[in-house]
Amino acid sequence: MPIDSLPIDTAWQFAMSNIKFGLDVASEIGWDLKKLGIENCLIVTDSVMVKIGLVDKIVQPIKEQNITFTVWDKVEPEPSLKSMQDCIDNFKDSNFDGFVALGGGSAIDSAKVIALVLTHGGKILDYMPAPFGEGKKIPGPFKPLIAVPTTAGTGSETSPSSVITFPEKLVKGALFCGRPTLGILDPLLTITMPPSITAATGMDALVHAIEAYFVRPYTTRPKPATPPERPVFTGSTELTDIFAEKSIELIGKYLRLAVNNGNNLEARSGMLLASFLAGAAFTNAGVCTVHAMAYPVGGQWHTPHGITNAVILPAVVEFNIPGAPERFARIAQLLGENVKDLSLMDAAQKSVNAIIQLSKDIGIPYGLEAPPFNVKEEYIARLAADTFKIQRLLYLNPVPIKEDDLNKMFRRAMKNWTPT
Repeated sequence: MPIDSLPIDTAWQFAMSNIKFGLDVASEIGWDLKKLGIENCLIVTDSVMVKIGLVDKIVQPIKEQNITFTVWDKVEPEPSLKSMQDCIDNFKDSNFDGFVALGGGSAIDSAKVIALVLTHGGKILDYMPAPFGEGKKIPGPFKPLIAVPTTAGTGSETSPSSVITFPEKLVKGALFCGRPTLGILDPLLTITMPPSITAATGMDALVHAIEAYFVRPYTTRPKPATPPERPVFTGSTELTDIFAEKSIELIGKYLRLAVNNGNNLEARSGMLLASFLAGAAFTNAGVCTVHAMAYPVGGQWHTPHGITNAVILPAVVEFNIPGAPERFARIAQLLGENVKDLSLMDAAQKSVNAIIQLSKDIGIPYGLEAPPFNVKEEYIARLAADTFKIQRLLYLNPVPIKEDDLNKMFRRAMKNWTPT
């Protein structure tokens, strides 16, 4: 039966992690662990967090509450399956009753996977969906996990999924393993981010918010046969729109400031809040074509997820304007564009201009043909074919997508654009 003839679902659910936000709230982590009944925890982080002293900042309050802890600091950027499995194998006989993740999305994503498998046993591939693994049903939630982000972009502190890199296959996959129990959002932990990381993670947050805002609304989704079959990404709702709009507005206001002056606490606070809001929006509404296109690029060229998303974003927005012009006109406004007296389509086009100008202002590479990508024209067909397989995301796009459309968007994303 064609999708259009099926009954339409009119239900949605909004979920997110418990969140604590504010300057120096990381100093309260010992109390938070104690409140959760945690007496022995694994801290999942990377060597940079150790080197710059951020691990010490959370270890001290944990010690003050007489909580036993072990630090594992071998998280990789764009973490591989092997790196996560190595941690699990190393601690499979340990008796942790909770976990702490400190770092960017890579650390938090790794911690979620590690917590899942150390809680329920087995190996990561047991739970990974096809074609990566066996797709076994996750038995239940993992033991308590506190996520402490030190970047402002991924929203991983409220996301139920973890992105895992398979370098030998040149692809990435996602495992929906559960949300952290608590996210501690302390802007003071983000001031050590260099400008390049601030820019990349900030654009990642912007992509999350924009995609969550323009994906198909939940009322266009067919009704599932049973409630458990309702997808995790339900499409945009009235509530995800509120979160996404505020996130876009904050990023338009604060990202340039945070990149230009990392010690600007107002800008750092605004960006950390924007990242969380975008995370809450997209982990309920969903993301679509930008992420679908970014996965094969990031999998082959091992480029930072935020930069990959940022370079692809303008081409996807331009393609989708006819499907949701009101949404893109609003995005333009939220990013500071003056759309007064413009036609709806011209106002919507201003969203592309605003994104390109923001990227230029903060030093984002100008296209996929530039470093760190160096994508050649002959790769486009394969990238489009690999992207077209990710129908779970492409389905949410407001304009139906053919493989040739992806070819055209990849070509559009290859070169420098100039705002008009």
